[in-house]
Amino acid sequence: MSEPMIKLLVAALGETMLMVFFSTLVASLLGLILGVILHITRPGQILPLPRVQKTLEMLVNAGRSIPFIILLVAIIPFTRFIVGTSIGTVAAIVPLTVAAIPFMARLVEGTLMEIPSGLMDAAQAMGLRPFQMITKILLPEALPGILNSVTITMITLVNYSAMAGAIGGGGLGDIGIRYGYQRFDATVMLVTVLILILLVQFIQSVGHYLVKKFDHR
Repeated sequence: MSEPMIKLLVAALGETMLMVFFSTLVASLLGLILGVILHITRPGQILPLPRVQKTLEMLVNAGRSIPFIILLVAIIPFTRFIVGTSIGTVAAIVPLTVAAIPFMARLVEGTLMEIPSGLMDAAQAMGLRPFQMITKILLPEALPGILNSVTITMITLVNYSAMAGAIGGGGLGDIGIRYGYQRFDATVMLVTVLILILLVQFIQSVGHYLVKKFDHR
């Protein structure tokens, strides 16, 4: 493999990591908030609001049902409004984030549902307010599961970022399509896939380490 191609792959890896990191950061924060709201507004939870919960549930289901490649194109006007362009690495962060928010929210909601109801009943009996119950009981108990959710979301975004290359999003997906597929260069395609596999393995290893570190059960 030529030196210019190696430099292109290194630059593309940096672009992929940039896309994945920032979209994971924003999506994890917003997805966490949305997941908590979905959980606490269920009947029998801290703040039961069935109408709010059902409305949010419909929005989350709608967001998760749209294939990412379609979402990329569908929100081009929104992407241009946010970052001023629909092409490039920075522009790809917008649809990546939008796609990851409902995904992360569902994972967080599932994690919170695993917390024993007796723990929350005890917190209520102690006179804790809803916000205190969330910050002192719910989130600390669910931290390992939340970290695992972030890991899964980040790995999913690695896959999505490769698809973003199809519309000029940059990153390894762009290299794989332009040089591996369109120019029929099997070597570039193979190296691109291997880099993506190694990146996913690295993310999974770090995520697994963090989950074990904060899981005191």
